[in-house]
Amino acid sequence: MKKFITIIALTVISISGFAQKAAVERTWYNEEKTAKIQIFKATNGMYYGKIVWLKEPNDSKGNPRTDVNNPDEKLRQTPQMGLMILKSFKKTDDKLYEEGTVYDPKSGKTYCAKMTIEGNAIKLKGFICGVSFLGRTSTWTLAE
Repeated sequence: MKKFITIIALTVISISGFAQKAAVERTWYNEEKTAKIQIFKATNGMYYGKIVWLKEPNDSKGNPRTDVNNPDEKLRQTPQMGLMILKSFKKTDDKLYEEGTVYDPKSGKTYCAKMTIEGNAIKLKGFICGVSFLGRTSTWTLAE
């Protein structure tokens, strides 16, 4: 009987842990399919995303790609693999995540952003902070 109760308890715990994951907590292709970004919930309750795969992980010299366009010269040697490009998103409903930022390694610029889940896609809108109508939307697709 004790064994049966333990099995039920473990099943309930694993099901409830799975049910608590948000739809955004997956791995996504960027629009160009040149990178995969893993989105996760941090201990502070906000959502972050880091690069976990690159179509071309090395530069023309065979070295791992780095954040060469970072405005902070000291960070230009940071590897792109593992680079945190989504920061501090708050879940405002089941499909909307707002008040975050997105970093574009191609330009070295950071923008305010919001994400909307639409089936197996994310509509990521980056914009100049305070001017949400001046921005660009990129569609990311599920990579899993």
